[in-house]
Amino acid sequence: MEKILHAVDTALPASLERLFAFLRIPSISAQPAHAGDCRKAAEWARETLAGMGFEARLSETRGHPGVIAHNFSAGPDAPHVLFYGHYDVQPADPLELWNSDPFDPQLVEGPRGPRIVARGAVDDKGQVVSFLEAVRAHLAVNGKLPVRLTVLLEGEEENGSPSLAELLTNERDNLRADFVLVADTNMWNFETPAITASLRGLAAIDVRLHGPSRDLHSGLFGGIALNPIFALTHILGQLKDDQGRIQLPGFYDNIAPVSAAQEAAWAGLGFDVNAFLGDVGLHQPAGEADQIPLAQLWARPTAELNGIYGGYQGDGSKTVIPAHATAKLTFRLVAGQDPVKVLDAFERFVTDRLPKDARAEFTRGGAAPGYSLDPNAPFLKAAQAALQAEYGIQPALIGSGASIPVVEAFKTILGLDTLLAGFGLDDDCIHSPNEKFELACFHRGTRAHARLLAAFAG
Repeated sequence: MEKILHAVDTALPASLERLFAFLRIPSISAQPAHAGDCRKAAEWARETLAGMGFEARLSETRGHPGVIAHNFSAGPDAPHVLFYGHYDVQPADPLELWNSDPFDPQLVEGPRGPRIVARGAVDDKGQVVSFLEAVRAHLAVNGKLPVRLTVLLEGEEENGSPSLAELLTNERDNLRADFVLVADTNMWNFETPAITASLRGLAAIDVRLHGPSRDLHSGLFGGIALNPIFALTHILGQLKDDQGRIQLPGFYDNIAPVSAAQEAAWAGLGFDVNAFLGDVGLHQPAGEADQIPLAQLWARPTAELNGIYGGYQGDGSKTVIPAHATAKLTFRLVAGQDPVKVLDAFERFVTDRLPKDARAEFTRGGAAPGYSLDPNAPFLKAAQAALQAEYGIQPALIGSGASIPVVEAFKTILGLDTLLAGFGLDDDCIHSPNEKFELACFHRGTRAHARLLAAFAG
């Protein structure tokens, strides 16, 4: 291992040259004017992988092409890892807020030492190249890899991945592996690596409550006619109790409780809930009263009202009883919950409480289940050991309150679990002007990837 790590260290200047060449390509997937640049970035990745000895090709879709590459030099019995990343980037606007050209990468001094500044520096070109440089070091020292490796690079992640399902379906047989490794996430902090072991899913729904056949004069009909806004808010006000628990029947069925060991591990992360909420002008956690703050954020489901409207919305006063009222809701779900069953339960919850003369109309949106890694998965144990070896500290096993659609796609289409272990930081300004990747994070991330590849081999 030491020879491989030495190869990573001595190749750092060349690694940066390769990364900077990649960063100079303005592969903005959301803007049709940059379609040619997206293809150029895909070709750059294909040629880079081919130059490292991979069988590499583009996989065409209705949108931007994917890049698929294989290196099976480890032999047929070695574990098989599928690495995922993306070569597309966000638009750089507003350009006037950048301190330099977003597609002319710079190495700039910062509080933690030099940092790479460019669009895509950390999301995700820098993290992709960090992995590829670890692969390059293994090949340079040993002439082969410790695992069978397939690389999949997508070109539309920053535009909602509209062709990802097509790509995975078309290439299902070529993407068989034991698990997926994704480096598009963050460390817990500058000193502490992190593995994202759980994600919340999502179920979205709109409800429109209908009352009178038209808007009514509130003087002529007030007091005798049903007001849909009152009716809807009365029903939605019953969705949570005073302890923050959601009142849909069966909502918490099949959810594993947060273990005492997990609570203790999260307590050791030093999460400052007062600072976290204080940054947005709040002070008091509003979730389930019997759950610690990080459990509320990562491990427990939610019901959120995202919007509510009805009646007159203009300036001044208009004395009407509206014909209908509408609310938009999303449920953040955890492993064990079925999004369809949750939406079914919500529809019954509303329908059972409708006053006479009211009817409800529902429109369902996106639905994706929550995700949780098996804490005893061998590749997870291997990753924990590899990261601890590099950083000298046990990696934080964290959750994400949000959803990552690609993880769901890998599970539903390919049947694969995903290990999320990236090396960005919360202050890297992803999607914002002056996006950066700390040079130390790039370098140590490359060393960590080298250790991960060895650890996955067993």
